[in-house]
Amino acid sequence: MLRVAVFDEEHEKDLEKEINHFLKELDDNQVKDIKYSVEVTIDDDGDQLYCYSALILYRI
Repeated sequence: MLRVAVFDEEHEKDLEKEINHFLKELDDNQVKDIKYSVEVTIDDDGDQLYCYSALILYRI
């Protein structure tokens, strides 16, 4: 059976940490695909806001 796990963080190092923690629980052959995305926007104060996200498709 296939499952997905979605991760969303404001900092890329936080995303990396969360994904690595999740992957430790899986065998290498369970991971089928990883999709990565970065979104950038400007808030009302003119500050850049980042959203780093990843979707992991894995087999259980």
